[in-house]
Amino acid sequence: MKKLLLIHTGGTIAMAQNHSGHVLPNDINPLDASLPRATDIADITTRHFANLPSPHMTPDIMLRLAHFIKDELQAGYDGVVITHGTDTLEETAYFLQVTLGAPIPIVLTGAMRSSNEVGSDGEFNLITALRVAVSDAAKGKGVLVVFNGEIHSAFNVTKTHTSSVDTFKSVHFGNLGMVTKDHVYLFNTPLLKPTHMVTTLSKRVSVLKVYAGMEPDLLLAVGELGYDGLVLEVLGQGNVPPGIVDAIRTLTEKMPIVIVSRCFNGIVQDVYGYAGGGQQLKELGLIFSNGLNSQKARLKLMIELEIGATHHALEESFRVE
Repeated sequence: MKKLLLIHTGGTIAMAQNHSGHVLPNDINPLDASLPRATDIADITTRHFANLPSPHMTPDIMLRLAHFIKDELQAGYDGVVITHGTDTLEETAYFLQVTLGAPIPIVLTGAMRSSNEVGSDGEFNLITALRVAVSDAAKGKGVLVVFNGEIHSAFNVTKTHTSSVDTFKSVHFGNLGMVTKDHVYLFNTPLLKPTHMVTTLSKRVSVLKVYAGMEPDLLLAVGELGYDGLVLEVLGQGNVPPGIVDAIRTLTEKMPIVIVSRCFNGIVQDVYGYAGGGQQLKELGLIFSNGLNSQKARLKLMIELEIGATHHALEESFRVE
């Protein structure tokens, strides 16, 4: 029987609804009651790493988790399952993807409904994630997110609905596979990139969303506040209002700027030649990121800056995910 490491970090999957209807963390993880049903799946060792609502997750905690997993893997586990709150689950999944580089399946899951709500999805998602983690088909697929019977890559998955149990989707390329009552199916393999396990996260990166008529003051403030990098969610294929071009030019002298589209589908390109168009942004040295949303691009830029990546190295690293 395979050996799995189950790591709890908190989130709705570990919470319960009180008499007032508010969902709060529990002192005792309700998922512990589900483990007897998983004895035929694997020999499971449980670790309680944290009990955090996912908005409380930070990059520093993600880094601690990555090192915790790295140390635990010396015990010879065949796979890892991590329970996590859904609001930032995709960020932690991606962070682990770009830092760990583990050869075994690492699977994140969570729940949209707390343990004592009608239709709670936590136990189903946990059991499904455990089944994926012991599947030989999951090896070499990178960090995975398993939710509502679907298997997603950490590169592409994102939360798309505030309350639906079918919230996680891979909008660019679709999910990697699915889990049925009897089988784990994986149809696709993501293109895996080199990983970088850092020891600290000292670089500060901000995210700004571009909008019609945007003024330059927020951009200039990023430079004045001492940030080391910026991710811009730009319009369409890679464009900004002309009124912020000068501020962008000023910022490029202080830090790298990565752009992603605020559209949830498609990629950024240097297509348009008007003021503020993609061609001008390319000439200013902005880095075009294809395939990542802004929150993942932020984490990637933090790590790349931590290892001292040059501007050219950043361009190559962000080219296609």
